[in-house]
Formats: sequence, C-alpha cells, structure tokens
Amino acid sequence: MPNSRSGFRIVVAGGGFAGGTLALALAKLAPKTCGVTLVDAAPPSAPRGRDGRGLALSPASKNLLAAIGLWPRLEPGAQPMTSIEVTDSPLNAPLRPHLLGFAEDVADGEAHAWLVEAGALLEAIGEAVTATPSIELIAPDSVETFGTDAFGADIRLASGRDLRAALLVAADGKKSRLRDQAGIHCIGWSYDQMGIVATIAHERPHHGRAVQHFLPSGPFAILPLTGNRSSIVWTEDADKAQDLVQDLVNGAPDVFLAALGRRFGHRLGEISLEGPARTFPLSFQMARAFAGERLALVGDAAHVVHPLAGQGLNIGFRDVAALVETVTETARLGLDIGSAAALERYQRWRRFDSAFSGAAMDGMNRLFSNDNAPLRAIRDLGMGLVDRAPGLKRFLVREASGATGDVPRLLKGEAL
Repeated sequence: MPNSRSGFRIVVAGGGFAGGTLALALAKLAPKTCGVTLVDAAPPSAPRGRDGRGLALSPASKNLLAAIGLWPRLEPGAQPMTSIEVTDSPLNAPLRPHLLGFAEDVADGEAHAWLVEAGALLEAIGEAVTATPSIELIAPDSVETFGTDAFGADIRLASGRDLRAALLVAADGKKSRLRDQAGIHCIGWSYDQMGIVATIAHERPHHGRAVQHFLPSGPFAILPLTGNRSSIVWTEDADKAQDLVQDLVNGAPDVFLAALGRRFGHRLGEISLEGPARTFPLSFQMARAFAGERLALVGDAAHVVHPLAGQGLNIGFRDVAALVETVTETARLGLDIGSAAALERYQRWRRFDSAFSGAAMDGMNRLFSNDNAPLRAIRDLGMGLVDRAPGLKRFLVREASGATGDVPRLLKGEAL
C-alpha cells in the first residue's frame, strides 16, 4: 500500500545532491505525513570526500541546507564569494579590462554565494542520511522498473526487492532510466565544448573574489575556495580539452599548466594543481515534462545546463524545495501526494523557471564563445552599461541568489 504508519510513502531513486537533500528535507520537515525510502547505487560506506570541485551555493540554497541541519557542518569549510569580476577579451590580450563587477550589491554580512567542495557536501548529505532513522536507506541498489495504478506505484529494485509507494522521485541523473521508462522525452543538444574542472593552489590570497573570463573558446571561471586555493571551471574546445588533460595523464603537466596560466593570469602569483583535473562533456537538456504518472523529476534528471554561471546545483535545489512544499501541503490536507493535481502543481512551479535559466545560460555561452570583434564591441558596451545601472545589477544579483519569482518558502528561510 502507498500509505504507511507515517502516512504516504515516497521512494527517492538516487542519493546524490538532489536526491539525498530531498530525502533529508522530507524526513525532517514532513515526518508525520511522509515515510521516505532512499535507494542509492553507492554503498553507505563509499568514500565521498575526495571530490574537490568547487560548488557555488546561492543564499537560497544555503537557506535550504540550514533548514535541514547541514549548513552548520558545511559553514567552517565554506568560502564566501564577496565580489565578482567579469572580463571579455581574446586569449592573447595583454590586458583584460574590467567590464562588469558585483561587489557592493548584497546586504552587509551576506555574500553573493558560498563555495563548498563537492566531496564535503556529498559526505555531509550521506552521513546525515545514514544518521536519520526515519529514512529507510536501501544501498547499494537501484530502481530497475516501476508500474503505476490509480493508487500508487509498484517498484522493482535491481536486487529483486519490491516496494510500493504513493510517489516515486527520479533523482538518478541526466541519463535517468526512470524518466525514459515513463516515456518523458528531452529537448537538448551537445556543445562542441568540454568542461575542465580542477582545484588550483596559488601564491597570493583571492580575498573572496570570483572571476569570469569570457574567452573565444568558452568561459573560464575562477571560484575562491578556503585558503590560497581556487576552483576553476574551464570551458574549452572538445578536442583541445582532451589533449590537455591527456598530457597530464601521460606525465607531462607543463603543457597543461602553461595553457592554464595563460587563462588564469598572474594576479594571484604562482599556481599549481592541487589534485587531478577532470573533463566532462557539455550539453543542454530539458525534460519536456517534470512529472509523469506517480513520478516527479528533480535535479539532472529534469535539466542539465551550461556551467558558466555555476547555477546547475542551485536549480536542482529549487526543485527540491518546491517538491517538498508541494508534498507537505498536499499531505496535510489528507490528499494524495502522487496525484496528477499535486504533480501538475510541482511541474508548473519548476519547469518554466528551469527552462528560462537554462536558455539564458545557453544564450550567454553562444554570445560570448566566439572571436568576432564587432560582436565583442557590442557585448562589451552592453556589459559596461549594466555596470553603470545599480538597479539592474541588484536585480541580477537577486536572480542569481534565487530571490526572484515564486520562491519556495524553504529557500526564503521560512518554515513550512
């Protein structure tokens, strides 16, 4: 039966950033109305703390993590991003003039974002899930198939175990098997670009400043981490990116470091790699629907966007907050949390916002990833005008912080 002694049963498939956070939020904020089962392919003891990628958490995402008790654990290792500098120039330009900056556009004591390491966030989520008795953790395992009827979903795990739930949540990544089984198609395309991520140690302090260089091959972001360290998100032509990282694998780091240095600049002194560099293909993907029969999509299962603004994780956390609020309010009314009406509310809430954010980042990448001099002059003029428009800058800051539109209460720091 979809109902349990704790009310409606929800099965979350995938224990990563979105799925693990969703399970924790439901267990903490709706314990009397929803029972939560989390199915994760990784065993509970899997090491998660080795991923040093920098993740930019918006103020709204910080509010969500605070509401479920994770922020106190993350805060000591979180680096506030206190200013952002944007430049647009050819790679060989002797100077990179400041075109747009955000430094005084947030309230005192706040930050534009907080940088945390991916491994630290995954480790905090995993340990909190394991320590929460009201979450039934089934791992390592995965959802193999599911079928639905008017009253619930019948779920078969890869181990052969059967589950019954009112709602199944697909948090199983951009290649979501559950999305495919539900017949939900995606709109999307691949870029002729790859992303390179790495943690960089540098000689001088960054003072919390993030830098976004728009270069002809794609954006190059420097994101401040604690200490004299920064995370880079380097968008490069696909063939060149593979060659650069292959040089590292083959024990020839000088070529990689020389290319990195030309993009990183000399402001922070000598640089070196702290840990491995990783590559990943870049693509845009948007599910045509964020919900199916007894199924909701969250995180990368619903949308994959270009990383140039570092908003992918924050968009996923907006999914989590909206679904938790929808489920909680529906259950409090004694209504079916997996009904078409409840899931339609979630879909209306999230799909337009996700599509708008994804399209904006896709457009920016296409606008700036070229070496067209007249086009650069026009876009640089536009950025200069934005830099002189305090009202517009404040709006952009609020948009990036997740404070515009119909914001779920958890993201505003409000109780459900």
